[in-house]
Amino acid sequence: MKETNYDHFAAAYSTENQGSLLNAYYERPAMLELAGGVEGHQVLDAGCGSGPLMEELRNRGANVVGFDASAAMIDLARSRLGSAADLSVADLSRPLSYSDDSFDEVMASLVLHYLKDWVAPLREFRRVLRPDGRLIVSVNHPILYPWTRPGQDYFKLTRYSDELTFDGQSAKLTYWHRPLHMMTDAFSEAGFRIEVLSEPGYSPEAPAEIIPPQFKDRTAFLSFIFFVLRPEG
Repeated sequence: MKETNYDHFAAAYSTENQGSLLNAYYERPAMLELAGGVEGHQVLDAGCGSGPLMEELRNRGANVVGFDASAAMIDLARSRLGSAADLSVADLSRPLSYSDDSFDEVMASLVLHYLKDWVAPLREFRRVLRPDGRLIVSVNHPILYPWTRPGQDYFKLTRYSDELTFDGQSAKLTYWHRPLHMMTDAFSEAGFRIEVLSEPGYSPEAPAEIIPPQFKDRTAFLSFIFFVLRPEG
């Protein structure tokens, strides 16, 4: 899972994430809207990063546990959330340490697209979810890969990298592109059914100065895709 090593740029990414259009005013609000009322719920934030989603869920009354593969990110999350926060360093490609039927929701925010294999971690999510629980997922939208790399095969599972800048620091992110049917096949194989598939717009609270000119006349654009999944059976 550590082809993309956030330890190298954790602080810069966290700073960018806090106020960016894609994270603060698009992905995170969409995840929270899909989660809805979580007061009193036991929630697992899988790939919690520096903890902004975990903080919002906690503010809404949830009891939240978080883990991330990056020790530097967990240090930042602990600074944000306090020493009593239930945080750990863990690799999503390995079995989780939590007991069966522990959580009402698992939130997997922008994390699965770093993995080649989805079925094993999805089965772990299903194991730790209660029978009536929900898995809420956001990942890179599958249309982005062929859009940004014309001529590439949309239908082929493909490893690729982006060179990005976060708060002035260069970073390399490596993902796995998979077409939509591979995503839904993995959900089914792991024992989930799709309750919601969402392609939302950005938040109306987004400051005008951070919206690119090409998006100013739009209420939606494609960057991520969102799912709410329920365990089968």
